[in-house]
Amino acid sequence: MTRLRVLVTGGSGFIAGHCLRQLLDQGHLVRTTVRSPDREAAVRLVLAGVAPFDADALSFATADLTSDAGWAEAVAGVDVVLHVASPVQPGHVDDDDDLVVPAREGTLRVLRAARAAGVRRVVLTSAFHAVGWGHPHTDHVFTEDDWTVLDGPGVDAYGRSKTLAERAAWDFAAEGGPELVTLLPVAVMGPAMGEAVSGANHIVQSMLSGAFPALPNLFIPVVDVRDVAAAHLLAMTAPEAAGQRFLLSTGPALAMGDIGALLRARLGDAAAKVPTRTLPDFAVRLGARFSPRLRQAVPDLGYARRTSNDKARRLLGWHPGDPGDAIIAAAESLVHKGLVHS
Repeated sequence: MTRLRVLVTGGSGFIAGHCLRQLLDQGHLVRTTVRSPDREAAVRLVLAGVAPFDADALSFATADLTSDAGWAEAVAGVDVVLHVASPVQPGHVDDDDDLVVPAREGTLRVLRAARAAGVRRVVLTSAFHAVGWGHPHTDHVFTEDDWTVLDGPGVDAYGRSKTLAERAAWDFAAEGGPELVTLLPVAVMGPAMGEAVSGANHIVQSMLSGAFPALPNLFIPVVDVRDVAAAHLLAMTAPEAAGQRFLLSTGPALAMGDIGALLRARLGDAAAKVPTRTLPDFAVRLGARFSPRLRQAVPDLGYARRTSNDKARRLLGWHPGDPGDAIIAAAESLVHKGLVHS
């Protein structure tokens, strides 16, 4: 295996942390960005908590998506960039630009620095939110050929940020520069490496903490964060990946009630607060009159999006595991780390 020099943006993040761990395990030379040099010790501690690694194979650069400062140094001498960092806040926000601007402008900032440094390939972490929202509810199977309809129903600020950032990246790539690959994971769950609760692990945390009196009639397509990280590493080197989008999914979307039932079956007493009742749709609609968060959920009541991961399997050789394993790994790690609120 060729030892690559890889930059991972946002090293303290959920997906980025798993990418770092797998890159180090495979013997690559890795640099990661943090917004403050004070974060270096914490990131090293989190990674070492999973397993020992060669400390000299990991270095740090200070850079922020909202500023040009530090990015030239971050990409210097790098073969591949995994641009994972992006604001994550699904649901209602008061100002869409709080997510859209740093996502889009930050992506372009990283791509400009990569082009200037002669980086060979950039792998961008986009999201299924850039694919499957704003469409009519049909039996359509979503693939990489689909794009979220920005003025369609149910599109939140996070969906707009991921869609606009990825669109901007492809426009930039069309002008020449590094090869671009984009990855589009569905809801990401799996073992938390540090003390932060990120990605769709928030859903598991809320269920275990008793935050839901009953579970709404919503469906969540789940993928394991470890499989998402593995896809990033495959996308670094697969020749066929250049210029391609890849949807990362693992099968049918899961009803929230089924996720709750799985937690109760596998975690015993730790899942005692997971609700057993389903919240009627009319109650969600009634609550949506007063709650922006519930209002965002109304268009998706009873709708399970269908997805295909055929392209990632064919061109990347990607073989994801069971989404149930991701859910249980998330739950067990949250319980073990004391991140389930009483």
